[in-house]
This record gives sequence, structure tokens and C-alpha cells, in this order.
Amino acid sequence: MKKLIAVVGMSGTGKSVATTYLEDQGYKKIYFGGVIYDKMKEAGIPITPDSQKEFRENLRKEHGMGVVAKILLPEIEEAYKIGDTVLDGLYSWDEYLILKERFKDLKLVCVCTDKKIRYNRVESRPDRPFNHEDIIKRDVAEIENSAKGGPIAFADYYILNNGDLNSFYKRLEEILDDIDNE
Repeated sequence: MKKLIAVVGMSGTGKSVATTYLEDQGYKKIYFGGVIYDKMKEAGIPITPDSQKEFRENLRKEHGMGVVAKILLPEIEEAYKIGDTVLDGLYSWDEYLILKERFKDLKLVCVCTDKKIRYNRVESRPDRPFNHEDIIKRDVAEIENSAKGGPIAFADYYILNNGDLNSFYKRLEEILDDIDNE
């Protein structure tokens, strides 16, 4: 049975680690954030944490909270026809509802991490570091302005990612086995 999995969670939890692992297992990975980057490049807007947040929020205000899912729907449909697909960065409840209506077997996997560990990870990122105050602002903005909490709260499966990678991958494999056995 083909699988369609959306990995959700707050920044710094390990969503990209999970999606990269699944990609290495043969899943086609579709990155929701890529839509934002592409649209910003098309508009000639420099990509910074602030400009990205503003652009993402404005895009959703103008086109609705499900805009990214709507844009990616043809790509997701095509990938899923071929095989297992993982979605990296589904944000809003509307995005989830749009995809769940089209793909009844969509599974949400939420990656969670204790806040202190998560903040340390985000602060030490080489590519997109945030300071402590900015992480808090981002978290609040994502919850209040992007409706990110819905998919996290409604996830089918949870991975607590406070430990080592082997434990993380083991839990991910348990989830895949469980989906296979449904």
C-alpha cells in the first residue's frame, strides 16, 4: 500500500530529519516551504526570516490559509500516483483539510521536542539561526497567524525527539509498520 505522510511540528523538532529519512527510504519528498521561497524569488524579495514570515502571512491573507496545499496539489497527486510520498512543512489546518479531502489515507506524523532542546537546536542552526527572543516570536506567529496548532494537535502519530537519532528512526519505523498494518 502506498503511503502519504505529512510531517508536522514546530521549528527545530526534527521534521526535516524525518522527511530526509523517508526520502532515503524511497519516498518522494515535497517541501511546502519551497513554495514560499519560489514565490519570493519570483517577486525579487530577499529571503530573510522576517521577509519570509511577512510574505508567508501575506500570501495566506490574500489567498487563504490553504494556499500552499492548493498550489502543491497537482505535484502531490502526481507523486502519490507513483509511490510513497512525504510532505515536509504542512502548516495550517486548512492545508490539512484540503489534502485530507483529496487523500483519505493521508497520515499526520508530528515530531515533538522539549522546548529547551528545540530552542537550542534552532539557535545553533548554521543556515537559519534565530536568537531566543526571535524563536519565541516565530512560535507565537506560527500558532496565531498560520493555524499551525491544528495539524499538530490532530496528528495520527507522535514522535518525541529528545534523544538520539537511532531512537528517532526506530519510532519512525514503528509508525510506518503501523500504517502498513491498518
